[in-house]
Amino acid sequence: MAVSGGIDSMVLVHLCHQLNLDFAIAHCNFQLRGVESNEDEAFVKSHAEKMQVPVFIERFDTQTFADQHKLSIQVVARNLRYEWFYSLLANHNFDYILTAHHLDDSLETFLINFTRGSGMEGFTGIPQQNDKIVRPLLVFSRNDIEVFAQDNNVEWREDSSNATDKYWRNKLRHDVIPVLKALNPSLLSSFENTVLHLKQTQSLAEDAVKSLYLSVVTEEEHHTVIDLKKLLKYANYKAYLYEWLRPFGFSDWTAVYDLLAAQSGKQVLSESHILLKNRGVLLLFPKQTTISEEVYWITKEQTDVKVPLKMSFCNVSDISNQTSNVIFVDEALLQFPLTLRRWQEGDVFQPSGMTGKKKLSKFFKDEKYSLWDKANAWLLCSDNKIVWIVGKRADERFKPTANTTKILQINYEA
Repeated sequence: MAVSGGIDSMVLVHLCHQLNLDFAIAHCNFQLRGVESNEDEAFVKSHAEKMQVPVFIERFDTQTFADQHKLSIQVVARNLRYEWFYSLLANHNFDYILTAHHLDDSLETFLINFTRGSGMEGFTGIPQQNDKIVRPLLVFSRNDIEVFAQDNNVEWREDSSNATDKYWRNKLRHDVIPVLKALNPSLLSSFENTVLHLKQTQSLAEDAVKSLYLSVVTEEEHHTVIDLKKLLKYANYKAYLYEWLRPFGFSDWTAVYDLLAAQSGKQVLSESHILLKNRGVLLLFPKQTTISEEVYWITKEQTDVKVPLKMSFCNVSDISNQTSNVIFVDEALLQFPLTLRRWQEGDVFQPSGMTGKKKLSKFFKDEKYSLWDKANAWLLCSDNKIVWIVGKRADERFKPTANTTKILQINYEA
């Protein structure tokens, strides 16, 4: 249980103790208010000892951390405390993290998101539960909590920083919300109804997003394909893209939307993913998808391969229809073991039907290979000579002739 020593968290402590729940207290000392911060720590520790409840205390050099990382104090404090809470959860086998957020906090969050600009998710208030974080007091107002604390003789400490307008949330709390409550004494009740309606609207939107995803987006083994021709039929295509791509860390939405009309090869990066325009589609794949240096060996005795591709080998008496997934080669021209590898800069081959050699990089360009296509092309090689760009183009040098005595058929299961 996250306990600052303020009225909200001390009421939560009181309630959970009265219910005989098995819990421990976690207190963060951010060392931002000098002696007052240390007194809060001592107060929480003393209270826990009186109730015989385990207590964890952590001190953070918050100001230094904020200065070093050029972040606001509030952002740093939030990141530090939740990182610590989750470490306690994992190291001590706790089930949940309880916080004492209440209805007024949810309204303040709504107004902050409204002022900054937000999608639908920013207008549905603070969630009752988010992963392992549970907020039992969220249905109660600040006034409800104050009345309960006074009626039940709950002790707490006042945080002097709450009285200042240094932080945005405090400005809303002191200057904006009182005016709104004066205009509408039932503001919190109205807010609850608004949030309920917004959550229902959000649910409808999520259903639409999921439904369209099934018809527009294809999930391959290592990447995702967004069909732009299908997507652009919808007037709200930007909203759909936003919902699909937001979980992958994209934030420059102007760049993402511009990608739809961009030339092939243009891309937008998030911290973890690449979004690539490739003709009529967008390709989404993880950044760690790079050209592999792994090499797989194939002996003369093998009749099939399962890793990294599914391939089979058999001798045939004549050549039937050769396709992109089936080739025929003169076995006598092969030097075993064959290898399967990724392409390398400087690779050349003689495309079937041609008399001269061609750089693989030029072949990829002519064939309009995307970054993804190039990174995932496999080469079947004999003594480092390319026999086949698997599933794409065979090499003329290994083609059976009238003098061939042993024809090897090679199949690729795409």
